[in-house]
Amino acid sequence: MFSKDSSPKSAIKNIVTLNAYTDKKYIYKSDTFKPLNKLSYNTSNFITSYISNKDLISTSVSISRSIASEDIAGILDIKAYEELGLDQATNYIISSIESEHSGEEREYHIFVAEPEALDELFLPIKTETKYIDLIIPAPLLYKVLYKKEILQDSGTHCFIYFTQLDAFVTFYRDGEFLYSKSIEFSLEHIYDKYCELVGEKIDEKEFYNILESEGLKTSNNEYQQNFMKIFSEVFITINDIIIYTKRAFQLDTIDHMFIGSVHGPIIGLDEYSQNYLGLHSADFNFNFDINNDEWYTDQLQYLMLLNSMDYMETQENIINLSNYPRPPSFLNRASGQFIVSTFAAISVGVGYPLVFLVGSYINDAKIYGLTIENDKLTQETQKYKKIIKEKTSQISTLDGKIERLSKQYSGKSKTLISIYDKKVNYRLKSATLYTIADNLNRFDVKVSSITTDNDTLWLSLVSTDDRKFTEVIKYISDKHFDDINEIDIEIIEKDPVSNYYKGLLMLELK
Repeated sequence: MFSKDSSPKSAIKNIVTLNAYTDKKYIYKSDTFKPLNKLSYNTSNFITSYISNKDLISTSVSISRSIASEDIAGILDIKAYEELGLDQATNYIISSIESEHSGEEREYHIFVAEPEALDELFLPIKTETKYIDLIIPAPLLYKVLYKKEILQDSGTHCFIYFTQLDAFVTFYRDGEFLYSKSIEFSLEHIYDKYCELVGEKIDEKEFYNILESEGLKTSNNEYQQNFMKIFSEVFITINDIIIYTKRAFQLDTIDHMFIGSVHGPIIGLDEYSQNYLGLHSADFNFNFDINNDEWYTDQLQYLMLLNSMDYMETQENIINLSNYPRPPSFLNRASGQFIVSTFAAISVGVGYPLVFLVGSYINDAKIYGLTIENDKLTQETQKYKKIIKEKTSQISTLDGKIERLSKQYSGKSKTLISIYDKKVNYRLKSATLYTIADNLNRFDVKVSSITTDNDTLWLSLVSTDDRKFTEVIKYISDKHFDDINEIDIEIIEKDPVSNYYKGLLMLELK
């Protein structure tokens, strides 16, 4: 990790930002930000990367304000293992950041990464650069937008960003990180989904060219229809995340939404955010006032650059998951200290041999006295070792009893909860069907058939307008959020004979 002791600021001249997932890298040098062809070992380079949201485990915990500062780190590590159910045998990389708007208790956001996942991503980079100064969790990259006053730190903001291997939704409230969730619709997944819809492997370069240049407004009818199907699923998933977040964090509304991708803004997504989410969106494409010759640069590269500058200035409130620090200066290394000490010892030894001779006799006398004292302490040590062994045996026996009683208690508790749930929380399907039928009638959507399987319903819908399907889905999602696990309309097609729209709606009840 970069620090004043191991790497003085004066030694840092350039900043290298890199995407470990795509091997795309940039260098900020002489006030210009440009692509970098090859990595190399250079102590004047500050190396920064990020870890994708899908490769992170995160949670929020609260602790008492009465806990001493020196004990907080240990307690947060314990809570991370408990809250996230981590493997006690694995030494995870754990870091945390305190919420600036904590209440009576101190609230912390904890981020955890598996060492194997970090090594798989970053060891090839470390082989070339010898160190990585800063690795930031992707959801926390946005924090610098508020520090640099690019965005106002008031209200609730939602960021949606599509990378090649991940897509994640992140929420900030009053300029502070709130919650983040990955969705399966990375750009690579969207491409695979498109190939599945058309039934063949299409040219990948052509696909991304159309998505980046024309987006959902493309004049190619086949691309447009399939994009509409795919992004309908995308925004239904995002809508579920927004509903959960608003409920979990007691949010009244989302004030601003920003959508972007690693290849640039996707044309036409604002209409989807309005239709499916009821929210206007803006492109995640900011003017960072940094010299760059490219027409578009991945915005996460800019955010890594700004975070690196902020980190070197303050080193505060930025989580660093790097496990690959740069080597310390020569005098701070063990080998350097050994060489300096050896040289000093030889010099003194040559100049003052008599001093060391006298010192040797004194040391012999001290050793004799200490040997006598050591014999006495050894006897006392053996006595206490015997006592500790007996107590350890007693503790082991009691632990076995506690484990058996815990299992008995857990089994009985689960049985009682199950009985109570069946007696109290059983819901009649007829009442649910009546409520759903009333909702459909409200939007003038008819049902031609209903199929059920346990808690899953399939309803064949008929309407004069396909937009009514979208409206009824949004209404049912908002109205019955507590009763529904999943809602999705799998098929929408127009009957060429009757000019009616048909759809197959799937409801999974809780």
